[in-house]
Amino acid sequence: MSFRKFNQHILAPAAQGLMIFGIISLCQPWSLFLHKYGVTLTLIGLVAFLVTSKIAPEPDPEEDFFDESLDVLEINHAARPAGSGTGSKG
Repeated sequence: MSFRKFNQHILAPAAQGLMIFGIISLCQPWSLFLHKYGVTLTLIGLVAFLVTSKIAPEPDPEEDFFDESLDVLEINHAARPAGSGTGSKG
């Protein structure tokens, strides 16, 4: 697994989860420790997300559609009978 794929699948969601956990820690009334460090957890998650969001994901392998596809004009030309024309009679 490359670092870009690891970042996309593990690090970025973990940073988002840490931000959410920090906000929940601020809102809960049961643990003074979590309430006290909720802002710190949120800020660490925010900085981690800012760093991980700057790393670009792996580029998709590009397929060359132009080499394998037919042009629309070639398809229409092949389907038309040889004697028929598009010009007006007159």
